[in-house]
Amino acid sequence: MTRQTALVVDDEPDIRELLVLTLGRLGLLVDTAPNVTDAKKRLSEGHYAFCLTDMRMPDGTGLELVEHVSAHHPNVPIAVITAFGSVDTAVTALKAGAFDFVSKPVDLAVLRRLVQSALKLHEERKAEPVAAAAGGSPLVGDSPAMDAVRATIAKVARSQAPVYISGESGVGKEVVARLVHESGPRASGPFVPVNCGAIPGELMESEFFGHKKGSFTGATADKDGLFQAANGGTLFLDEVADLPMHMQVKLLRVIQEKAVRPIGARQEVPVDVRILSATHKNLARLVEQGAFRQDLFYRINVIEVRVPPLRERRTDIPQLAARFLDRIAADFGVERAALSPRAMAALDQHDFPGNVRELENVLERAVALCEKGVIEVEDLRLMPKGAGNGAPSGMPAAAPPADPTTLTGSGLVDYVENLEREAIVKALQETRYNKTAAAKKLGITFRALRYKLKKLGIE
Repeated sequence: MTRQTALVVDDEPDIRELLVLTLGRLGLLVDTAPNVTDAKKRLSEGHYAFCLTDMRMPDGTGLELVEHVSAHHPNVPIAVITAFGSVDTAVTALKAGAFDFVSKPVDLAVLRRLVQSALKLHEERKAEPVAAAAGGSPLVGDSPAMDAVRATIAKVARSQAPVYISGESGVGKEVVARLVHESGPRASGPFVPVNCGAIPGELMESEFFGHKKGSFTGATADKDGLFQAANGGTLFLDEVADLPMHMQVKLLRVIQEKAVRPIGARQEVPVDVRILSATHKNLARLVEQGAFRQDLFYRINVIEVRVPPLRERRTDIPQLAARFLDRIAADFGVERAALSPRAMAALDQHDFPGNVRELENVLERAVALCEKGVIEVEDLRLMPKGAGNGAPSGMPAAAPPADPTTLTGSGLVDYVENLEREAIVKALQETRYNKTAAAKKLGITFRALRYKLKKLGIE
């Protein structure tokens, strides 16, 4: 088996010798260069699996070499060695194209994981010089906006840099996060999504970092946290803006030190985790308002992927609708419904404040309501523009919540589902739970009622 070769760039002979010995024990051949000029020459003459460079050299900087490798040797992953605590320098290098960084003094376990990731990434880049989302991609649509998202994902997937995914509710931020994970060298590792707004504040530290037995009342056994669960893979922090301030401080330290301290533990535990985060809120504005730490914002927002709302990619609606109708038919064992031309036109003109999630919900409801497998405009029950406090067209009037004018996006979807649930439960009660009679009372087919009972979780 051919041994792969690494290039080490550092102006200190002792550091070069140490890295040659360390990488040699990992089964690598190692070339060295004492400066940027010599490194560029070696890169042009040799074939390297990856490059590791210091940031300060007599004739230039490691950042200059990172930019050179990204431009002229894109198949060679490059990582940087930074001084202890120089996270700003590391972030700058990641933005320039470095796939990861390691701090001095170099931790051998951290270096070993970095080398493994680099070699895996090198093989993937050789096999697929440009990682493209095609064919079976979960990102549906060929609009320019989605092409731009795919191109960005292909770039960020090669790196280990933290990625911030921005976009409105319902645009598919977790889908993008999963694709970033699955397109990179961590694809074989775990992908751990967590909704930061769904964890009670008093349990948050234990959930993220774990705890030791007896560290607090109820801690009857050691427990790993989310960071340990994601070790070797990716941790996706959804709705990161909902993190309380004390957790923001702790998260910042984990990102900087690449280690966590479980509650009750005396020592920190190293973790190798890539951080992806997302929120529908304006994080930059929250920083200005003092509700989110500026230093943490810069750490998680090394690279931003903006997912466009559905109204900016209307040409993708037919493809999305077809994908959802196929899935609904398969999931619920019903005939695959079709959209009438008028229904498709109505979808194309709708603003979709709830974005892709709203489109999916609208079609699920329409499949249950339609007759003879054809979805008409009336089956869609779309909310008219500006009708946040009204019922969908064709729906019976119902008592609105306390402030229906605030309902947008997923809140609107929940409102409509609650109306349907109340109507179905009432009809079942009035017919003594005779489903056939209840369907007749509601003016829908028995199949539609059975579908609704399953979807809304009504037993």
